[in-house]
Amino acid sequence: MTVSVPHPGRRRFLAGAAALGALGPAGLHAQPTPLRMRCSFDDQVITYTLLDNPTVRDLLSLLPLDLTIEDFSTNEKIAHLPRRLDEGGFAPFDDETPGDLCYFLGWGNLAFFHDSYRFRNDLIRLGHIEGGVAPLLHKGRYALRLERLGESAERP
Repeated sequence: MTVSVPHPGRRRFLAGAAALGALGPAGLHAQPTPLRMRCSFDDQVITYTLLDNPTVRDLLSLLPLDLTIEDFSTNEKIAHLPRRLDEGGFAPFDDETPGDLCYFLGWGNLAFFHDSYRFRNDLIRLGHIEGGVAPLLHKGRYALRLERLGESAERP
């Protein structure tokens, strides 16, 4: 006696294989959406790609925020936060770059670097600007709006 085992048709097999192929490595191992933040002041809009560390996550938990941004020294703008952030993102670095966004441990403020600077065990790097630093060269003191961007905006 021969037992007949039903085989899926060719079309069904190909459709299933195509569906699995559509997932590919990216679908099976989806990369998290990058953490991003928009900073708007006067007529300037800046977007930062953020690192994923406890300090950044604490900052994101405060957003949206309305602050004041102002020039400080010759190489940065600063904005004072309503409270200190978690300092768990501290890690020494030696590749300082204009366009970095940092948290200054001394005062608990954000530092938006538009020129060269040095890490001296007093900064936590939060991220880097997307595009050039030209918007940060806009001199003055302005109302600043910080907002989270992207699909991951729903998660702190």
